[in-house]
Amino acid sequence: MNKFDEIEVDFKTVDFASLDTDEDFRKEAQRLLPQTLVQVGEAMAEKTWDELQKEMQKSGMKAGASQSAKRKFVQETKRTYQRNASSREKRELEDYIVEQLHQYK
Repeated sequence: MNKFDEIEVDFKTVDFASLDTDEDFRKEAQRLLPQTLVQVGEAMAEKTWDELQKEMQKSGMKAGASQSAKRKFVQETKRTYQRNASSREKRELEDYIVEQLHQYK
């Protein structure tokens, strides 16, 4: 199982008829990468938030933070992830997008 399997890449704007060569697929993946990084960051933030809430409950602390606090946490975390993702992680995500493009076509 790939660590990006939970991410649904948005292919609505992709012109699949124009994807012929490996370079075409790679360029399209690079175009889709920034938005996909945001999605990965958001998924990670949601998971982290849920885990933090569970840990707080286990330790006897009040875990019922507001929805606005959760939204703020998710927004900040996904932006931070997008800005700070390593080159290796970006490359892995790009490879995943290329793989998904091939499967979708």
